[in-house]
Amino acid sequence: MAKSDPEAAAIEDGDAAGKALGPDEPAAAEESDAEAPRIEIEVTIADLSEEQLARFGDNVEFWDSNADSFYEAPNPEGIDPAHVVEALRVTFHGWYDVEEDDFEGRTYFTRSLLDGGTPVPFTKKDKQACGFLYLRSLRTGTRALSLERGSLLDIILRLKEVRPQMWEDTLATLSGFSVAADPALGITGVLESINAALKKYVPKEWGIEPHLKVSNLTRDHLRKVITAFIATGEGQHAAPYYRQGTGTINMLVLAMLSQIAADKQNVIFAMEEPETAIPPYAQKRIVHEIRQLASQALFTSHSPYVLEEFAIEETVVLGRGSDGVLARKPISLPDNVKLKRYRQEFRTRFCEGLLARRILIAEGATEASAFPVVCRLLSELKPDTYRSLEAMGVCVVDAGSETNIRGMAKLYRELGKRTFALCDKQEAAHQALIEQEVECLLMHGEKGFEAMVLKGTTENALKRFAATIDWPQDLTQTFPDPVAQASDALAAYFKKNKGNWGISDFLAQCSEDEIPEWLRQACTRLKDICDPPPPPPPPAEAAAQPEAGRPGAPADGAD
Repeated sequence: MAKSDPEAAAIEDGDAAGKALGPDEPAAAEESDAEAPRIEIEVTIADLSEEQLARFGDNVEFWDSNADSFYEAPNPEGIDPAHVVEALRVTFHGWYDVEEDDFEGRTYFTRSLLDGGTPVPFTKKDKQACGFLYLRSLRTGTRALSLERGSLLDIILRLKEVRPQMWEDTLATLSGFSVAADPALGITGVLESINAALKKYVPKEWGIEPHLKVSNLTRDHLRKVITAFIATGEGQHAAPYYRQGTGTINMLVLAMLSQIAADKQNVIFAMEEPETAIPPYAQKRIVHEIRQLASQALFTSHSPYVLEEFAIEETVVLGRGSDGVLARKPISLPDNVKLKRYRQEFRTRFCEGLLARRILIAEGATEASAFPVVCRLLSELKPDTYRSLEAMGVCVVDAGSETNIRGMAKLYRELGKRTFALCDKQEAAHQALIEQEVECLLMHGEKGFEAMVLKGTTENALKRFAATIDWPQDLTQTFPDPVAQASDALAAYFKKNKGNWGISDFLAQCSEDEIPEWLRQACTRLKDICDPPPPPPPPAEAAAQPEAGRPGAPADGAD
């Protein structure tokens, strides 16, 4: 989640204890009552305009941005410093209505809940005065360019005080239009035969000449059926806007929301996943334009192109712990990860780790490319014994060198991630430092990943792979027969192509027995940590459940 102004809003999970309830809200559920969940969210809005201060005067409080809390001291002079500003608190209550089988929600001024008086609703007009815009593409996009009441086009017309003078003319035009009047369509002939039969029984004053027309139309009918058509591509063929692709609809909705924002002085813009079906260059443009229009912008995103538009202090990582509580964590760089490096390598090295729950810090590019290949191959060969990193939810991050492993692991561990490391043999002191920051250190006994693979595999695997390579000229001069000299020739080949998937290609063509034992053990060790087997049953139940510990039983899933 990224936001343009860290001090503009504070959102936290609240405790309903000591606060009043709305007139139609059920009482708070007992802890043992699992059938009536409740949600309470408190939001603080700062940087209020003069118009907002006048409107919300009775509910305005003072926010101390240095203390990150409200100023409640009885000393009036305490509100004079610049870091103490006017702010407005609102609280959302959500609950489950068992009888209606639906969720209900109300928003109130927080002060009215705390004073022991009657809760005062924070109405739709109040929300509009705060300029809150929330893009829900599935809901908003389906009727954005229709004239239905409450659509984005309808809102824009009302804000600009444009009242379409089209209804009567449109209704009159449609009422004069005969449907299927062309004889070639076959309907007029049927109607004429009905007319001839009718004349046999009744005089013409009773009814003649039946024909088809549009009838009983009202403005509400027109609001639902009139919609905008849009031409896409190079041609002039147009289709209803809601028939366009998801990306086109999202951009269209965004353009219309920007029109609404342009007509308001103070806008808080919230948008989920702005990258959905949008190319990277457009994602960056969206973020830039919204930040120009809005006094505050809130985004949730999984896109590096969106996230890199925000400074590190404007970005927080949201995650839900094993206890189910959603928490936010700021990003704090360790000493050996400089801000310049973080920005330069954000897309390629840091972003994926921010979005994952489990991080494997690999010493270099060779380990980062080869180990996922091994895990995936083994999981295909023996799915009951091994798991791919993707199936375990493990993201691999290339540290760039052994000296960076500790700092990278510290960065992600402090964000609440489960961290692991994969590296060559380390000095005892450095090994201990890495182990302080990771849950598990996968360290082999060689001074190079390639050396570990070459010593741990079989001669047949080496020769088979050597026969498939288009050997570089300089290596063929050193090794005239690379297949016969497979071990030495491949050592030179892997060194020459270090980090370029050479070792990964070799491992991908191996059988289970040809994969070095250390790699197989590393895969199973990581699997046991991330996907542990269920605990054995209590002794009293062991006899009744003889299959409880069988392979393939459901995992704990605590993570």
